[in-house]
Amino acid sequence: MNVKKLRLGLIGKDVSQSKSKQIHTFILNRWGVECEYVFFSVRKEEFDNTMRCLLGDFDGFNVTIPYKRDVMEYLDGVEGDAMAFGAVNTVLTSTRTGYNTDGVGFMQMLRAANICPQGKKVLVLGAGGAGRSTAVALKLAGAEVFLYQRNREKLLETCQELGIQPAESGEQGGFDILVNCTGVGMHDTQGRSPVGTAAFEGAVAAIDLIYLPQETEFLRLAKACGSQTLNGESMLFYQAYYADCLYLGKMPDDAEAEELYTQYRIWKEKAGV
Repeated sequence: MNVKKLRLGLIGKDVSQSKSKQIHTFILNRWGVECEYVFFSVRKEEFDNTMRCLLGDFDGFNVTIPYKRDVMEYLDGVEGDAMAFGAVNTVLTSTRTGYNTDGVGFMQMLRAANICPQGKKVLVLGAGGAGRSTAVALKLAGAEVFLYQRNREKLLETCQELGIQPAESGEQGGFDILVNCTGVGMHDTQGRSPVGTAAFEGAVAAIDLIYLPQETEFLRLAKACGSQTLNGESMLFYQAYYADCLYLGKMPDDAEAEELYTQYRIWKEKAGV
């Protein structure tokens, strides 16, 4: 691991509030690597030009809502979870290869919070890149996974592709765990939830991949219903850790990831960020 500096980026519809730069810089600096991390908030019509810039001028980059599938047509290949999930969140530009660290980051977050999905009935809300990654990771962990989104045609197509079950409604209740992967509750939808109180009937845990605000309306409703709640901050950190390992060709270590996250939280509290 003799890399001294990396030029990285993040592309999404609106990444203005993202903590990715802060997290990647923290991790890489702990390993003695400098990092220039650039945000790209782009509209659909700007995506092509931005992708050419990233692929030509950067060492690697991360991808977020809503481009985790769109990015795949620009790559020469996808590996690991990206192939199983049908979504990419990390790109190595030297080989134009796409990866997905969302699944391992999500599962690391659950382990740290003592949430075991094995044998549980889980509802995943949202069939985009994050929803696909989460649903497959949960399925591989032994959960009985149901997926829901309002576009029925896209829902059935995604469920068939991933080998999981479609939910008839997001409001039906009766699930052990709910996971919000929709993005509803952040930016211009802050204060809204993709489901109402009825959805949390019987739920022992509710997880929102959103981390700003720290408590979304989805989590507030879940907490009022007695469910354990968890936002996506630690997942963001863990998926960034695994992405940085890819950038550097470094073998990941779960214990190291948890220790770094502990250090990050202490640093963040002291820095007041």
